Amino acid sequence: MSLWQIIRRLFSYVRPYRGLVAVTLLFTLVGALAAQVNPFVLRYTVNTVQHLLHQGQGTRGALHLLLLISGVLLGKELLSAGLVFGQHYFGEEIRVSVSSALSQDAVRRLLSYRLGFYADTHNQTGQLQTRLDKGVDALMKLVQDLFIDVMPLVANAVVALVVMFVANVYVGLTAVVLLPVYFGLSYWQGRRLGPVRHNMRGLREAKNSGLLNLIDSAVVIKSFVREDYEEQKQNVLQQQLRTVQLEMRKTNFLFDGLKSFVEQLGVVGIVVTTAYLVLARQLSLGDIMFYVLLLHNVTAPVRQLHQMYDELNEVHTYSAAFFALLEADEAVEHSGPLQPTQLRGTFELRHVDFSYPNGTPALHDVSLTIEAGKTTALVGLSGAGKSTVLNLLSKFYEPQQGELLLDGRPLPDYDTHALRRQIGLVLQKNHIFKGTIEENIRYGLPSATLEQVQQAAGLADLHEQLMRLPNQYQTDAQQLSGGQQQRIAIARLFLKNPPIIFLDEPTASLDAITTEQVKSSLDALKQGRTVVLISHSLAQIVDADFAYVLQQGRVVESGTHQSLYAQNGVYRQIFDASARSLNVEKIAQTLDG
Repeated sequence: MSLWQIIRRLFSYVRPYRGLVAVTLLFTLVGALAAQVNPFVLRYTVNTVQHLLHQGQGTRGALHLLLLISGVLLGKELLSAGLVFGQHYFGEEIRVSVSSALSQDAVRRLLSYRLGFYADTHNQTGQLQTRLDKGVDALMKLVQDLFIDVMPLVANAVVALVVMFVANVYVGLTAVVLLPVYFGLSYWQGRRLGPVRHNMRGLREAKNSGLLNLIDSAVVIKSFVREDYEEQKQNVLQQQLRTVQLEMRKTNFLFDGLKSFVEQLGVVGIVVTTAYLVLARQLSLGDIMFYVLLLHNVTAPVRQLHQMYDELNEVHTYSAAFFALLEADEAVEHSGPLQPTQLRGTFELRHVDFSYPNGTPALHDVSLTIEAGKTTALVGLSGAGKSTVLNLLSKFYEPQQGELLLDGRPLPDYDTHALRRQIGLVLQKNHIFKGTIEENIRYGLPSATLEQVQQAAGLADLHEQLMRLPNQYQTDAQQLSGGQQQRIAIARLFLKNPPIIFLDEPTASLDAITTEQVKSSLDALKQGRTVVLISHSLAQIVDADFAYVLQQGRVVESGTHQSLYAQNGVYRQIFDASARSLNVEKIAQTLDG
């Protein structure tokens, strides 16, 4: 994405504030004209003083002059102060409004992307955060430059040049002849720094992603005493970033020195030219100061414009990444027109192949049927593809090959949000939002009353524990134990009360007594609903109406518990291993005793 394309894309965000832009430009034009007052006043003052001296009046005629120039300059400064205030105030309103719109648009777009987008190695949490934060900052700098800063500078430089040419074409040519050299140096500087800035962006994203990973992995790092190793990894990134930063600074200092030299050549040229013309009696003595100040009104804005140009090259790097993030249309979740008003809940997978975005294969030619109103278990070792099936049924991902049907209709035909409102999902590790317990449970049904929230917590065997807390349901949910957080997720499910339930190790973090209590609640909730269950718990597996056994992404066995056990295959191996891990023989002896 070129810089011009970024500016055009940004215009769509600025357009609603075009009235403010027009007012800002009006202030800019008036301010540019006011900025040329000083050279005229200075020339008039020098020539008048020279005239008074020649007439021998000295200080006797100076009072009128001093009052006049003081009034003009004071009035000009008051006008300029009002214009600057208007420029900055309205410009800041544009900047802040556009910033809010960009940030909100980023949130909206990120929420519309499918899970595969976040699984990509280039879209890790720290990388996305850096891309968004730096992108918004860069675009705000672009708005600041284009609609607040650049117009006054351009106007000042152009008006000053026009005045110089009108006053004396030779002096004007002297001032303008070096501008192409100045522009050429800035263009060359931008070309040299382009790859450096791109490399720096990647290193910053990697560094921030690494820092977030350190925080998330603090327990593991300390338990394995790997602090030195992690510090060294971050140090390598930091040193690479240091090298790139120094290279950029060195290049900037070099070109800034060259441009300063060119600018001083312009000053020397103006002084020499005007001095010659004064000696040739084509200009007055006051004209020397007049043209020097006009040159300053040209070179100072040009210098700032080129600083902006340098900044725009850096802005380009982050702005392009930001808009690429917002315009990842291929990552938007697909949603069909079909509304799931009266679902029976029969799912079918027909010859499905699926690999995750990072290339990891997960399912190979999988065909299975989940009958409505029944509990279907997915059994297999870790990595067999069980959770992947749930991800596909929830429309989190789309298969590369094969068909997914719901009640005989292709799953992609269903409205995604409407379908997910009909599905309750409890994972092995559920996310708990920053906030109170009440807010986290109500996430399952935002319109629920406190009584409904408490009833759902009671069904998840959580209510009594919460009532013993000092702040009860207003306690920070992230301060609870893992088992209590799991029950919050189950309470959300009770509150949502969907016709289709997906359970992925729902009692994995619970103690034995709570597991039994929650299992009883889930058993009551399962009645008349379509349930897909993933669990290593024998008690939950044997209760399923039907089971599919997966191994390395393939369905290898299917049937009821008794029929699968009788086959003496993979299912029996898993079942017997689970029984031995529970030491069932001694448990049975204890119960018999």
